[in-house]
Amino acid sequence: MAAESAAVEFRIDRRSGVATYLQIVQQTKQALRLGVLEPGDRLPTAREVVEATAINPNTVLKAYRELEREGLVEARRGLGTFVRRTLGGAADAAAADGPLRGELADWARRARAAGLEKDDVGALFTTVLESTFSADDTNDPNDTDAANGAETAGRSHKGGQER
Repeated sequence: MAAESAAVEFRIDRRSGVATYLQIVQQTKQALRLGVLEPGDRLPTAREVVEATAINPNTVLKAYRELEREGLVEARRGLGTFVRRTLGGAADAAAADGPLRGELADWARRARAAGLEKDDVGALFTTVLESTFSADDTNDPNDTDAANGAETAGRSHKGGQER
């Protein structure tokens, strides 16, 4: 009886400037964080990934070796590559049907309806994320300065006035 691959599909963006093997590593880590992949799940074989994405099999193997080096997966000769552990402790909160994901999806739809492009939304989200999780942050979820980080992002103050 052959093990079934977990429901993970790699999407390669050749224009991103990110190495293809790193895209596979990043997407696997994202799937681990979101609970899409769990310990014991088998990753798609190199052949399956090559058929779906038209990339070199060595690229897939390089990504899987990197994931194995990080202790996230293990290769089992003749069986495939299997997930050893997950990432993050909040997979339930970030799950596909979780309330936080739903709220974030609603926010992304509102941002798009407001005319923001994908890169604009990414920049805004990254700014808020960085200010919320900054090293000097007290990790207080009620900290209004962190919540308002996007408001001040990109503005420079000189003499108390915005430029």
